[in-house]
Amino acid sequence: MKEIFDRVSAECSRIITTTYSTSFSAGIYFLDKRLHGPLYSIYAFVRCADEIVDSFEGFDKRSLLVDFRAQTFRAIDQRISTNPVLNSFQKAVHKYRIQLDLIETFLNSMEMDLMPHEYDRTKFDTYILGSAEVVGLMCLHVFTEGDRDLYDCLKGSAMKLGSAFQKVNFLRDMQADYKVLGRMYFPHVNFDLFSEEDKMAIENEIAIEFAEALEGIKQLPRSSRLGVYIAYKYYQALLKKIKRLSARRVKEERIRVRNEKKLQLMVHSYIEHQFNLL
Repeated sequence: MKEIFDRVSAECSRIITTTYSTSFSAGIYFLDKRLHGPLYSIYAFVRCADEIVDSFEGFDKRSLLVDFRAQTFRAIDQRISTNPVLNSFQKAVHKYRIQLDLIETFLNSMEMDLMPHEYDRTKFDTYILGSAEVVGLMCLHVFTEGDRDLYDCLKGSAMKLGSAFQKVNFLRDMQADYKVLGRMYFPHVNFDLFSEEDKMAIENEIAIEFAEALEGIKQLPRSSRLGVYIAYKYYQALLKKIKRLSARRVKEERIRVRNEKKLQLMVHSYIEHQFNLL
């Protein structure tokens, strides 16, 4: 029966999420249980595309991504796929009415990663839109559960949150992005000459986006607010740690938040949420 395959598909998406991202998994855990499945499905879809362009060395990444794109829209059109991740994803797309242009924009940014770019501000903003902001909007469709007015109200904040998360990731992963993948995303920044001024300008930009995002998080339904707030607090902690380090150290090591700190953040976030202290 197809119900069995659908359950297996959902479980595949859950395993991919929990294997690749402890922070995202923790955020999902604190959402209302009915939202877990679709969020796992979105993350697994995004992760699979990201792995194609980041990890599949020695293979024809372009043809793999072209095939993945075709499979994605065929799965959505036919409401089924033999690829468990895409089968799970298409169910979320239909249930929460995720617009196809969000998916197209995301895949366009993944395609940008197939070739090295000198990112000016326009290309950088285009990449952030597709790789992060529209992913935030896919999740927002799930969080608002069909409430179009609430979705439209929170759309800007969700995009800012996705953008801030991605830029923190770029700072955290600067060494690997440049030395392993040959990428420097930040516009007009030279890796070898990365300065304290460059770092501070990026951190200030992220801080502004976090402030705007928090206003939207406060307005989310209770079914999703705590999970999103925990993810927000985790990335804020990561940014604070980056701020304490020199530009030289940021480009020489991958920055992490200790597990004990993550647990502490979860407890504090839960208390703030329960007592409306956000």
